[in-house]
Parts: sequence; structure tokens; C-alpha cells
Amino acid sequence: MQNDDIVFLTIAEAARLITARELSPVELVDAHLRRIEETDGRLNSFITLLGDEAMAAAARAEQALAAGRKPGPLHGIPVGLKDLYDVAGVPTTVGSKILREFVPQRDAAVTERFEAAGAIILGKLQLHEFALGATSVNPHDGPAHNPWDTDRVTGGSSGGSGSAVAAGQCMAALGSDTGGSIRIPSALCGIVGLKPTFGRVSRRGVYPLSHTLDTAGPMARTVRDTALVLNVIAGHDPEDSSSSRRPVEDYAAGLEGGVAGMRIGIPHECFFDLLDPEVERAVLQAARTLEGLGASVDHVSIPAFEHAVPISGPILLSEAASVHMDRLRRNPGAIGADVLARLLQGALTSATDYIKAQQARTVFNRRVADAMRDFDMLLAPTAPMAAPRIDEASVEIGGVSTSVLALLPRLTRGFNICGVPVVSVPCGFTEAGMPIGMQLAGRPFGETTVLRAAHAYEQVSVCASWRPPI
Repeated sequence: MQNDDIVFLTIAEAARLITARELSPVELVDAHLRRIEETDGRLNSFITLLGDEAMAAAARAEQALAAGRKPGPLHGIPVGLKDLYDVAGVPTTVGSKILREFVPQRDAAVTERFEAAGAIILGKLQLHEFALGATSVNPHDGPAHNPWDTDRVTGGSSGGSGSAVAAGQCMAALGSDTGGSIRIPSALCGIVGLKPTFGRVSRRGVYPLSHTLDTAGPMARTVRDTALVLNVIAGHDPEDSSSSRRPVEDYAAGLEGGVAGMRIGIPHECFFDLLDPEVERAVLQAARTLEGLGASVDHVSIPAFEHAVPISGPILLSEAASVHMDRLRRNPGAIGADVLARLLQGALTSATDYIKAQQARTVFNRRVADAMRDFDMLLAPTAPMAAPRIDEASVEIGGVSTSVLALLPRLTRGFNICGVPVVSVPCGFTEAGMPIGMQLAGRPFGETTVLRAAHAYEQVSVCASWRPPI
């Protein structure tokens, strides 16, 4: 098997081959490390590469198989972690200059679960500084580059995770999503990304941005692989006070069955009023595809979404400023200009404005929940446009020039407010060959439902079979 064929196996395929002893963990990890060596000079996906450690872990995984031990669900599977997840003895930089010397002594909860499942961690992945931005253009490490066109952004803040998975550098990665940071790079890099229900995945050992909005979740090239990773990382953690005790389902087992009888709503407000026409056409065509598979698809009015950005802004930024207040006082010059500006905005947000935003959030959540009583999920574009160029600070859509940093998370932030599960899945490409994503948002703890719909769509879509030109 050629190296490129190995690195573009799905997790499900690789796991089958490893169990059958037709592919060794050593061979699989070595292929990915060679892929990183070939491509990362152009992609800049990794902040810290753990090549020697990964090969040693692969050798142990091979020895375990030879000894007849039952393999874990991700046995020998090479994965990456956004560099805000702790790995004991490895720096957690959070994409910043300030935290270069921060070396945790304990693994994050999800790191522990990965290792218990047999996964092999290849390294720590690039991100927008402090996870506070939607492009992954980082002043300290340089920008993460999109494997479909290396002059374009990956999206953020989990940009290294998006590019690494899309380019075959790792088979899956973890991102974090506070205002769209899993879904945006997934859409822009042409992969699948899931923001689980708030509390479904432990955040212990994950460097915080906004304690009432942060969510940890998986990114992979297929819906099934995303579900397999979620199976491993989901579940209650008694050391995380926000962790849900709700039982975990077998998300991969729930993928089959299709969408016949499912009710899907397409919200009018917010999602289609500032949107690139190519994105709109692709998303509406995807909706028609789901309708052709047996789902009922109707437009729905949910005016609350028009208020998502003004509600989430004061919450996200003031909570982020509280995390970094000491740094803002002592060493603001070490923080990148765009992130510093937003942290200062958060620091200047009054307690009154924060409380009003939380009160508005309660109303927002109630109105979205009321609207979703008639639907199993909502369907919308993930990002208003495909990936812009790295040097573009603003773009024009419909004659309106808008900041890229403001535009990219515009359609994702509402679902962080109400904490529901949302999956982004590729649904097409622009004429320039850049991926387009749609998001499917379900009811709380409805991960199985949205993944099943995404899987049904993926089975009839050509997007999953395409590989980036890099």
C-alpha cells in the first residue's frame, strides 16, 4: 500500500486492517510522520511534533497485538490535539508567546481517554492565539495554511486540527468550539467537525477561553470516524463540574437508518442575509438532497438568531478577559494585536452588560427550544463564505465589505449560546475548488440524530472522496 493510500484510510478502515494484522500500528504511524515531514513546511499545522514518542507508542501497540491483547477502539490510530489540551510533560502553548514554558504534569481528561482507547498522539496542533479568533493567523507561529490552497486560511481557532486532518497528517484531531472554532475550520478545510452538547465531553485539562461556552469535540474526514472518536471522549468526568451525567450512546452504531421521517428546519433569519451565493447554492442543494432521501424540509422563522452575536459577544469576551486579566495588566505587549483588542474589549465590558447578555441568553435559548419542538434539527451554512486569502482582512459579499474575523463566526455562535450539538459536514466546492460546509444542529444530547443525518448525506455526496491537492 502506498503512503498516500495509508494516510487517507478512514479510522474505521485502518482499525479493521490493524485487527486483521494486515496493517501494523508502526506502519500506520510512520506513514503519517512521513506525510507530516512532506507537507508541514507548507501547512504549518503543528506547534509540537512528538515523532519519537509516537513511534515508541506504535511499537508498544504492535507488541500488545502480538501478545494477543484485545485492541482498544482506536488502537494504533494516529491523532492530533489542538494545543490547548494538556499532555503531561509537553508544553501547552495555547498558540501564545506567554505560555511557551507552561508544561502540565497531568494529561487532560480527553488525552487520558485517547490513550486508554489505544490512540497514538502525534503532536500539538496550531491555533489562533488563546483560541480567540476565526482564522488561525497566528503572530507567534505564523498562519496555518489551508491544504486546498495554501494561500488561504484554515479557519479557526482549531485551524491546525482542520488542516492536519484534511491533509492526511493525522486521522482525527480534537478541536474546541466556543463560537464556531471546530465547525469553521472543518467547513473551510473540507472535513467533518462536531461541537457536542455543552457538558458532553470533559474540559478538564483544556485551557479555557469562556467557561460557559467552551466545548471540546472531534474533527475527522468522515462522519463515522467522528462518531468513533466521540464514543471514546464522551462521558461524565467527576472532576469537571460542567460535565453531564447523562449516559453515553454508541454514536457509531446509531449512524444507520437514514433520514426518512426526520423533520429539518432551515431558519430564515441571520443565516442567508449575508452569504456568498456559491455557499447558498451548495447548502440549499444539500437540503434538497436530504429531502430526496426522505426527510421533510421546511423553512422556519427564528428571529432570535439575529441577536446571537450581540448576546454571545459580551459573554465570550468578558469571560475571556477574566482568564487573561493578569496578563493584560502585566504583559499586554506579548499578546497579538487582534487578540489583545478583543481581550481589552472584554475587560471593558461592565458587569451590567454581562448580566444583561446572560438574561438575553435565557430568552434566546427558550425561543430556539420552542422553535425546535417542530423539528429534529436545523440546517444552515457553517460559514458565510469559503476560505479567504491569508492576506485578506475584509471581504465583500453582496456589495458589503465585512471584517473576516467578524464574518467567519457569524453563523456558528448562536448554537454555542444554547449549547446544542452541531455537526459541520462538507456539502460542495466553489468554482475555485474550495470546500463549503453545512451545519446540522439538534436538540440537547441529540448527537446521534445529527450524526445520522450527516452520515446519510455523506453517503450520497462526492465530497468525502476528494483529497486536497497538497
